[in-house]
Amino acid sequence: MQKKKEKFLNKIVKKDYNNELEMILEKKSFDENAKNLLLSILYKIEISYKDYEKIKRDVMRKEDYIKRFISMIQENCNSITICKMNSQETKILGDKTFLIDKENKRIICYPIERKLLYCIAKITKKDAIIKKDYPIVWETLSNVINIGNNIETVEPLRDFNGYSWTTIYSEIESISYNLIYQNLRILLGQEFLEKWIKNKEFIIDYMEILKNRLEEKYGTKNQKDILKVIEKLSVLLELKYNPKQKEEFEKEKKEVEKILKKIDNKEKYIDMITKQKRKLTKEIKIIDETINNKTLLKEEYIKRNEKLPLKEKIFSARILSKLMKEERNEKLEELEKLNLLLNPKKFVSYKKDMEQKYELLKLVEIKELEKEIENMLAKLQKIFLRCYKRKIANSSEKSDIINRLYEFRYYSVLPFNEEINTSEVKSIQKELTETRRLLLDKAQELKVITVTSKNKEIDDEILKNIFIIRMITLEDVYIKLIKEKEKVYLQLFDEEMFEEKVELKDFGAINKKDLEIKVNKKIKVFN
Repeated sequence: MQKKKEKFLNKIVKKDYNNELEMILEKKSFDENAKNLLLSILYKIEISYKDYEKIKRDVMRKEDYIKRFISMIQENCNSITICKMNSQETKILGDKTFLIDKENKRIICYPIERKLLYCIAKITKKDAIIKKDYPIVWETLSNVINIGNNIETVEPLRDFNGYSWTTIYSEIESISYNLIYQNLRILLGQEFLEKWIKNKEFIIDYMEILKNRLEEKYGTKNQKDILKVIEKLSVLLELKYNPKQKEEFEKEKKEVEKILKKIDNKEKYIDMITKQKRKLTKEIKIIDETINNKTLLKEEYIKRNEKLPLKEKIFSARILSKLMKEERNEKLEELEKLNLLLNPKKFVSYKKDMEQKYELLKLVEIKELEKEIENMLAKLQKIFLRCYKRKIANSSEKSDIINRLYEFRYYSVLPFNEEINTSEVKSIQKELTETRRLLLDKAQELKVITVTSKNKEIDDEILKNIFIIRMITLEDVYIKLIKEKEKVYLQLFDEEMFEEKVELKDFGAINKKDLEIKVNKKIKVFN
């Protein structure tokens, strides 16, 4: 009810966001170029967002997007410097197009609107949005979600101009990160991902929620399959974009190998744990005795300071006592972990965690990184489409099916790599056809779109083209079959424009009686 009231009030009183942004910029020490760029971004977003919302469906409301944009500038940007050619800042940037200093809330950027908007989105993010309880992926998967969201934030400005929808692949910061993020958004919803990114504390375990939601919506097997692939992709992409990480992963891999070797001999491992426990217990006892005995504490104070350089010397016995209490707590925590490992169930769980960690770390051995990333992305699309069929099957209302048609069209033109989109990936054609056919059958059953042929293959051959056109409003799309000599072409158009003709291969041999539409006649696709 409250949301309806807000929407109604928004219609009556249109907020002047331009004026609001100008007032904020007056208090900021940005240069004039930065202020002008920010106002230009706002103006273009206001013009383009309606089409973005129409095409993508599950996105933030325009008002919420603009409010977030303004608040990000107000709260997270203390300094924005726009680089001029041959200026001092260009030397700082080097071969980069922007630099971000999160600690000081500072941005240095070339005068490119989409780059500046990306910087603003990036500077607001926490580096880690996943608990460290999830080894390796707490960092790599955090990057997937954060970078994917940054790219999505730029999309209304990058791909829309108020009258057309165009995607230039080279302008997307990372096609792979974007594809994974959009897969998750379509399956789980924009709101879930936004809440996850905004979460400031780790009280809520969003990884656990992610697993539960995927399982609830798409089943246990799909949940496990999709997460396994995404986790691997997150590591592979980290290795691609952050080569320094490879060295760290290799060191960690060696450590995990040692642990697994010890674990394999259970008796020796338990003996090792027991010895570590005894050692820790003894150390805790010594700390207790030292803290509670002034003479021993003074001796420890002198002993430690003799070994420490001047800058690191301990100033008093009281400070030493505090430090030793902290050391005691750390040893107690370590002791508790060792006690848990002696529990048979915890031991099995720990071993499993180490094995999973090792499986991810072994990815550092892959030589052809780009090829492996592409193979894994294709594998992810197969699982995604398996899940998406469930989403279609659970859509029963006309409005739901219309949303699915737009959603599937958006997915079909998503870039898969620098050269092709998802609908052109050869290895997933079977899954794409099955998913598209299920959607078309549902849409025709509910009388949302026209049946073009009694023959399902011909119907699919004709209607699959609505999923690769970039007309803003699908409801305004018309089709026309045109026969020229022995060939048949399909033309798609709305009232103002038409796309290029598409040849329908092997269509000439089809009996006209199989068609539900007439050749050379303009037919509206949506009923």
